[in-house]
Amino acid sequence: MKLVVGLGNPGKQYEQTKHNIGFMCLDYYANQAKESFKFERKFNGETLKLGNLVLLKPHTFMNLSGESIRLVMNYYDIDIDDVLVIYDDLDLPLGKLRLREQGGPGGHNGIKSIIEQLKTNDFKRVRVGIDSNPMIEAKDYVLGRFTKDELDVIVSSAKQIYQVINEFKDNQEFTLIMNEYNKSP
Repeated sequence: MKLVVGLGNPGKQYEQTKHNIGFMCLDYYANQAKESFKFERKFNGETLKLGNLVLLKPHTFMNLSGESIRLVMNYYDIDIDDVLVIYDDLDLPLGKLRLREQGGPGGHNGIKSIIEQLKTNDFKRVRVGIDSNPMIEAKDYVLGRFTKDELDVIVSSAKQIYQVINEFKDNQEFTLIMNEYNKSP
């Protein structure tokens, strides 16, 4: 069983905000599969199970994302090697993907929560660039909505992440996936 987590915040007020790029990428995946998520109280999140793949959008809010992930991992007995987390990154240009097999939180509270809950930083991740704006404080910037032009870039990224998820689900070696999608355009 594989678990792919998209980080974000629940609620209409956070839809299409930069911090919700993980949710947006999983929504794209679900739309391509012509399936939809359902909220499960036992996980405090929305899930979609497709064969050997579980997609999760935690409803714990970003800063407590690890709690929901731990619940799903325990329920399905998913190993840390079979977890992939998708989230926003202020330090990457808009739409740029950066895949890693491990790492620290880099100032991201969702990743910090996951590391605290799982007691390891050894999990696969896809960072999606949302850029930054030195004129706007980071906490306000990440909760800002994408413009139409920015959304077009994000859809292109979601298409690539769709492929990443499929390759991950099909047990392709993650190093090979990283080599493919970390290439500069």
